[in-house]
Amino acid sequence: MNTKSTVEIVTEWDIVAARQLGRNEAKAIGFGAVDQARITTAISELARNIYLYARAGEVTIERISNEEKVGLRIIAADKGPGISNLKKVMEDGYSTSGGLGAGLPGVKRLMDTMDIQSTVGNGTTIVIEKWVK
Repeated sequence: MNTKSTVEIVTEWDIVAARQLGRNEAKAIGFGAVDQARITTAISELARNIYLYARAGEVTIERISNEEKVGLRIIAADKGPGISNLKKVMEDGYSTSGGLGAGLPGVKRLMDTMDIQSTVGNGTTIVIEKWVK
């Protein structure tokens, strides 16, 4: 069942394309409207972060399954500046761009799992998953 699609993030329109791909995949495997919106919002935030901070990267959306359920894995990867303080960026209200600081903490709340790997100077990879309930 592993179906995988990738959207290169270079322009703001690529953020829209990644969101649409995520919504379509979520709908296709049986997520309800609320979870489709959660997934779309999470993808939008990750793609926007790539665009704003790294200037280029990619969002990969993969169908996943185990013996009991199906879901989506989203991988947002870039070769940007990296995140120097992961603990800080996961605090509500923290922002380096003047925003509300709800980005990555919000993504974590919207999804079932989240893993961040980042090296200063080498980039960041964030993997999130959501399972159909």
